[in-house]
Amino acid sequence: MTFSPSFDDRADFENATRGFIHALKPCIIRNASGRVVWNNDEYDFLRGAGCPATAEPKLWRQGQLNSIQGLFLVTDGMYQIRGFDLSNMTVVEGNKGVIVIDPLTSVECAAAALALYREHRGDRPVTGLIYSHSHVDHFGGAQGVLPSGTTASIPIIAPEGFMAEATSENIYVGDAMRRRAGYMYGMRLPKGPDGHIGCGLGMMPSSGTMSLIPPNVSICHTGEERTVDGVRIEFQMVPETEAPAEMNFYFPDHKALCIAECATHCLHNIITLRGALVRDAKAWARYLDETAVLYGQKANVLFAGHNWPTWGQADIVKFISEQRDLYTYLHDQTVRMMNLGLTGVEIAERFALPPALQMAWHTQGYYGSVSHNVKGIYQRYLGWFDGNPAHLWEYPAAEAGQRYIDCMGGVDEVVRKAKEYASNGDSRFAVTLLGHAIAAHPEHKESRLALASVYRKLAYGCENATWRNFYLSGAQDMCSPPALDRLEHPKSEYRVALSMEQLLTLLSVQLDGPKAAEESFTIDLHLHDKKQSWRLILSNGALTYRITTGQDMSIGTAGLRLTLTKNELVEILNGRGSIPDNSSEGDMSLLFRLMRLVGASAPPQSLL
Repeated sequence: MTFSPSFDDRADFENATRGFIHALKPCIIRNASGRVVWNNDEYDFLRGAGCPATAEPKLWRQGQLNSIQGLFLVTDGMYQIRGFDLSNMTVVEGNKGVIVIDPLTSVECAAAALALYREHRGDRPVTGLIYSHSHVDHFGGAQGVLPSGTTASIPIIAPEGFMAEATSENIYVGDAMRRRAGYMYGMRLPKGPDGHIGCGLGMMPSSGTMSLIPPNVSICHTGEERTVDGVRIEFQMVPETEAPAEMNFYFPDHKALCIAECATHCLHNIITLRGALVRDAKAWARYLDETAVLYGQKANVLFAGHNWPTWGQADIVKFISEQRDLYTYLHDQTVRMMNLGLTGVEIAERFALPPALQMAWHTQGYYGSVSHNVKGIYQRYLGWFDGNPAHLWEYPAAEAGQRYIDCMGGVDEVVRKAKEYASNGDSRFAVTLLGHAIAAHPEHKESRLALASVYRKLAYGCENATWRNFYLSGAQDMCSPPALDRLEHPKSEYRVALSMEQLLTLLSVQLDGPKAAEESFTIDLHLHDKKQSWRLILSNGALTYRITTGQDMSIGTAGLRLTLTKNELVEILNGRGSIPDNSSEGDMSLLFRLMRLVGASAPPQSLL
């Protein structure tokens, strides 16, 4: 049996507007060149309007809540700016200035958020910065609140492992993730009742300038305490939950708990559609239970990096406990059914949450879904193969599609059948048939238009915002495919922040193996600012690297030895730097060959 929360329950609307001070009018934020990077006013169509036939009512309600923007009082001395990005920025007043928590995705939006706070609370300097976890919507705007050159004496606090995780997820598979994230967040969709109505967790990420200021204080243990500008803070480590490096923290003098992104007003992702490592639902639930024990009887207000706060100890304990039970149930029942022999797809089709969790507003699948989370848990334990030998060596989509079309009597017959299934209410199988048609004949216009129509029909019924955005983005691309511009490599400031191990890993995964298969050479790098030496070995299409000692360097001969700083190396890899005088010994063409093989722009030939 299916249960639903009551639309008569208005507590979320009361909490989302509680403490309201002022909105930014218009809520349009531009970058230095005048390009709009955030426009919350585009969501005005959600205000006070009934849900149209082109949206699922619960998701429409979530869009109404998430689009509320402005400066809000959380508790005495603590403020949030919401509706300026996918995430929230929190400001805590200290003795001399303010501590900023999670400075949004982009520099421009973080600066605008801080400006709104200062307009109403005074021009207080930033005296501390806290990153709750390693996702870019919680650190990308750092330079908007702490401009370059102002950070030396200011504590920038993050969980242990923050830099490694913040850079690795955004660097190694960044291109693949960005393509999928464009669909997941609906970045190209028009805003409107039949278009973009949010992402469930917030409205959407801003599109401004991303930055990364490395932390100078790492939190390593639960129970650690820090005092920043007179403000006492207690930390709880929650690694491998919603992010690999994450922490909650409690302000005892404010009786306020920041729960990072471990508990939000929707079901979160165990596996995200943009792509990432599968998260540990069991560990997530255990940390939430620990949070309830540590702070449930202390906190009077709970706030997070998304959505709106929860006030009152009873409601806080209920909220954390239900979120804990949500992830526990997802994990344990998926594993139970796995052991009964069901596949991930079969489990997802049968899975139902307990009635109490179905009826809570904050457990609804606006961002994560029960369906794709169950499949993610299956993937974490058993991988891509479902144990059926028929699925062990399947054809790629185009080859399989052509064979299905041949079996069914041609592409026109496939389209006719798909339309018949769609008209009878089976949009899911209509999509399957049309997917085969387009995989085999990508330019077949009738197939594309038919698939766009079915995608839109599926989108309009989705409770999950990311599914809706995927379907609508797919429909958009069926009608007007985007230009296939090559995505840019990671920004130079990200490369500067990488460790040498990460930087060389990035080069290795960018190497075009087939083109490099016949190459064989060695390059030695000596980074005098880091007092490190590295050896790069290219052979059999594989780039191997290791930090070396004097003894290692005597094994074999390098064709090129470079002596420079890490920043000089990064600039060279970005195609902008020059090789310092008297810094090279050997065959400089090896560097150019390597750079071509990893898709980097070579330095000017004059450097030869």
